[in-house]
Amino acid sequence: MINQLTDFTKDGQKITLNYENGPMILTVLTPEIVRFFQDRGNASNSYAIEGDKEIKTDFTVKNKGDHIEIATAKLIVKAYDNEKIDVFDEQGNPLVVDYRGKRTPIDRQMDEEHLKLAESKGHDVDKLLGKHDGDYYEVVKSLADDEEFYGLGDKTGYLNKRHYAYDNWNTDNPDPQVESFTRLYKSIPILLGLKNGHPYGIFFDNTYRNHIDLGKESNNYYYYSAVNGNIDYYVIGGASLKEVITNYTYLTGRVPLPQKWALGYQQSRWGYSVSQKQVEKIAENLRKYDLPCDVLHLDIDYMDGYRVFTWRKDSYEDPADFIKKMHKLGFRIITIIDPGVKKDDAGYKIYQEGLEKGYFVKAPDGTVYVNEVWPGDAVFPDFGREEVRQWWAKNCKYLVDLGVAGIWDDMNEPASFKGEIPGDTVFHNEDEATTHDKMHNVYGHNMAKATYEGLKKYSGKRPFVITRAAYAGTQKFSTVWTGDNQSLWPHVQMMIPQLCNLGLSGFSFAGTDIGGFGADTTPELLTRWIEGALFSPLYRNHAALGTRSQEPWVFGESTLSIYRKYLKLRYRFIPYLYDEFYRESKTGLPVMRPLVLNYENDPHVYNMNDEYMVGEDILTAPVVQEGQTKRAVYLPEGEWIDFWNGVEYAGRNTILVDAPIDKLPLFIKKNTILPWGKEVSHISDEPDESMTFRIFGKKGKYVHYQDNGTDFKYQKGEYNLYKVKVNKDGSVKVKLEKHGFGPVYRRITVQLPNKKIEFKYKNGEYVRK
Repeated sequence: MINQLTDFTKDGQKITLNYENGPMILTVLTPEIVRFFQDRGNASNSYAIEGDKEIKTDFTVKNKGDHIEIATAKLIVKAYDNEKIDVFDEQGNPLVVDYRGKRTPIDRQMDEEHLKLAESKGHDVDKLLGKHDGDYYEVVKSLADDEEFYGLGDKTGYLNKRHYAYDNWNTDNPDPQVESFTRLYKSIPILLGLKNGHPYGIFFDNTYRNHIDLGKESNNYYYYSAVNGNIDYYVIGGASLKEVITNYTYLTGRVPLPQKWALGYQQSRWGYSVSQKQVEKIAENLRKYDLPCDVLHLDIDYMDGYRVFTWRKDSYEDPADFIKKMHKLGFRIITIIDPGVKKDDAGYKIYQEGLEKGYFVKAPDGTVYVNEVWPGDAVFPDFGREEVRQWWAKNCKYLVDLGVAGIWDDMNEPASFKGEIPGDTVFHNEDEATTHDKMHNVYGHNMAKATYEGLKKYSGKRPFVITRAAYAGTQKFSTVWTGDNQSLWPHVQMMIPQLCNLGLSGFSFAGTDIGGFGADTTPELLTRWIEGALFSPLYRNHAALGTRSQEPWVFGESTLSIYRKYLKLRYRFIPYLYDEFYRESKTGLPVMRPLVLNYENDPHVYNMNDEYMVGEDILTAPVVQEGQTKRAVYLPEGEWIDFWNGVEYAGRNTILVDAPIDKLPLFIKKNTILPWGKEVSHISDEPDESMTFRIFGKKGKYVHYQDNGTDFKYQKGEYNLYKVKVNKDGSVKVKLEKHGFGPVYRRITVQLPNKKIEFKYKNGEYVRK
């Protein structure tokens, strides 16, 4: 029991509370971030957080009689007896408050007879009854009546997670994803809350299987529980949701600036890569039908018998020549890689070397663990070890040397065909032998990190990595997609909350399989999907082997022309998207975001599932219902301009708009300036010589970013910043505010509502022509 100053010790920014059941260590990392840690016998290293995040912070520790109070400039922590700890903002508003009552599991109304029946059908009866082993723990927090929850990555269902419960256990489930799924491919346990309108974040950093109930069980509390591991969580403050996200991404990392071409359209299908001729035919059709595209993805069929880091020779003439040919046509090639290494004693180098060096995970008896994936019997690299990650990174050189532009990590939950990998399989947490139970949720994270490091080292360019499985912090290394969705209307509907919550959770570079991966798409569904995903950072059409083809030319001229219209529009917006990624690299704020992030004081947007924003200036309201040709659009505070016809609308207002099959409802905030890209078939390797800026309204200002779009020289200051300002009287100024990148725009055009003003670069300045 804590009741006097001697019940705690202070060491720098670490305060140890001496509770009867063991010490609770509070670490003040910044004025807005406090860590809460209780050692339960596990290693305390974090995979989400790299480097020392502690910043010198002034704070006080005082005995208040019935509690000890730790106060920074932004947070107040009150520690009471019985291990009850509450966190408030600097004004005393409660953020994260321990629940004082008793947790009461949901009454499932299961009598003994029905429990036996459930057990006979394979159900976990102990879970139904709320029984757990001795390593289990839970953290229970008080729930306010108007508390809203966001984040948790790409869980299925709706944007606001209040009243739902989820599991964090990376899972490859081939069934059609529905809102009742409690887990998918990623475990990103960052929870963003609005409690009585006051924002906060709470990040639970535990890689073991864990569960979070956000008011499903009770309206009085929410709780987090884990089957094992230490109690280790961070409370994150901020004056707004934006500040909370900036602070969270300071902790776990931000999406690095991508190569510019990665924001272009990407075409994929499982089955394209069976032969070089098939891939070339797709490339030919994309250009023939005037469809802008930058990337072709090769799924598992390009490999020799699904052996990783190989290329089949029977249907490809020469991989390096093939990739060069594609690049000349403006296409980058991305190849898939799975973690499962084929068990092959007949001279397969990757397997033999990994076996010889002991790089694969092992069964408890010390033998190499074998399961089955695409190549048949396969073994799994132990990515928790640094030397194994370095080995994997070195093997990426094979693909880089061929000219591959990026790597797509798949099946890395890790997925396996002969049942889930047993929990006691021996993995490593760096040098410490541990179990699959601990390392499962970071397996994909560590694979993505290894892939990133390999691409960075051997290409010298910003790595383009896509991963299916992830943990908090994986955004530092990889783009993500939401996995094997299907050609279903509920899945295009779910795209918006999934991608928005991924963005709120730090994963700004994310996308879905446009058109749906499984099942058979329809012309209307494909059309609404390419429209609705217009600003999805990862813009990729991908389909499964055995489904109908979903390239737009398959469905006739009507579908093809609309598809072409939106691909061309996407490329017009790429300079803006690239600017948003530059800003994201500084703030962690997502490119594609829910309205609640920009308008957190507007209750109308707390449950907005079918609209999203891009940065602060663009709002889109996709049509995600079959047959719908009109829809209601809520416009938040401010004034808005219809992108298509220039009609102005007042905010805090719901309007009804026409939305025929070829129209995406799209609005620009009044008095916004946007960079406007050229109409191109792909992103060029050469710098642009000119840029256009469009003004929506009568005035505005905008800062535009430019670099070489490929490597890391921008980190050494090799980039340009342009400031464009339009005054109310119609006067326009263009200034090169920073010149660190050699090439500059020789011409800049500012397009006003009724005229164009052109500038040319002369003697270090932009002057009107």
